[in-house]
Amino acid sequence: MRRIPLDPRRDWQKKVEAGGLIYHTPNGQPYWDESACYLFSAAEVDMLEAATEELHRLCLEAGQYIIDHDRFESLGIPYEARGAIIAAWNAEPPSLYGRFDLMYDGQSPPKLLEYNANTPTSLLEASVIQWQWLQDVRPKADQFNSLHEKLIAKWKDLKPYLKSSHPLHFTCMKDNEDWMTVTYLRDTAEQAGIRTEHLAVRDLGWNSIDHSFKDLKNQTIHSLFALYPWEWLLKDFGNEILRCQQAMDWIEPIWKMMWSNKGLLAILWEMFPGHPNLLPAFLDGPRDMPEYARKPLLSREGANVTLHTQRGDFSTPGPYSGPFVYQKLASAPVFNGQTPVIGSWYIMDQGPAGMGIREAEGITNNLSRFVPHLFE
Repeated sequence: MRRIPLDPRRDWQKKVEAGGLIYHTPNGQPYWDESACYLFSAAEVDMLEAATEELHRLCLEAGQYIIDHDRFESLGIPYEARGAIIAAWNAEPPSLYGRFDLMYDGQSPPKLLEYNANTPTSLLEASVIQWQWLQDVRPKADQFNSLHEKLIAKWKDLKPYLKSSHPLHFTCMKDNEDWMTVTYLRDTAEQAGIRTEHLAVRDLGWNSIDHSFKDLKNQTIHSLFALYPWEWLLKDFGNEILRCQQAMDWIEPIWKMMWSNKGLLAILWEMFPGHPNLLPAFLDGPRDMPEYARKPLLSREGANVTLHTQRGDFSTPGPYSGPFVYQKLASAPVFNGQTPVIGSWYIMDQGPAGMGIREAEGITNNLSRFVPHLFE
């Protein structure tokens, strides 16, 4: 694993915009960064792929463990939602994808930092944009990237479960990154033969007479993909969401609340202490860990994380608060002053599907640069 400086393509802005990446330079700061790339060996890619498959297996066991041992309270999941979570877990409704964020130095086993199981973004960059970059820059090299093909294959698997006479609605906030992620997912769904429509979360309507969600055309929404955290859906719509669990197809299903909660890190360590792909993590405090990360159970994009180190505490701002999980600091690799975090994607029933790399000098957040990769 190496970080290699490169000359960006002369017309790279036009090329990534043509692929849909319109937020490549937010506020004048680079987000897509092809002035470097990460080079892996085939054996290192195999290790990342195997770790991703293994972590998915552990999460499946953890989901059942949370239910069997009634650990919802530990995760701060509202009592009203627990019955719907158990029912959805047992019914196995369609689920699409997730992204494991890993620390990896090319030598030691990859370590799980967190699991973005409900609303992962940076998908377009990892799938289409960096593949196009590879074809332009190193066409004879390879890339850990089958995201596009596996997403289409998964949508084809999901199609029979959806109400085919009605469109699959997609919703998210009016945020450039979320909007483009949903636009890309819609494209993959339509390539699989699924009819789709798109509306913002704030435009979702609720009809209290027939207890159904409506779009701006006053059509009943029968199937909904929401790039919007389940805890926010519950806060915004409350019992209405729980009332229509059986009447609607939800992607992602409500049981993803068990996986999108950072308390999952502590549950995994409780179940599999010493596992080579896990870091010690606890819900009741840092215990005897000299250096650790304190993370809110429910937070996004690196917000409100505190790193407790021997050099002092370093925190990121944000709107989130406790309760927290306390996770041992991983030994972070540094390449040319940058610490990369590998986002390893898993498509449900399709397996590991590729990776994207975000790098920063400190805590990775939504402004950290996305750097492409290849392997030889």
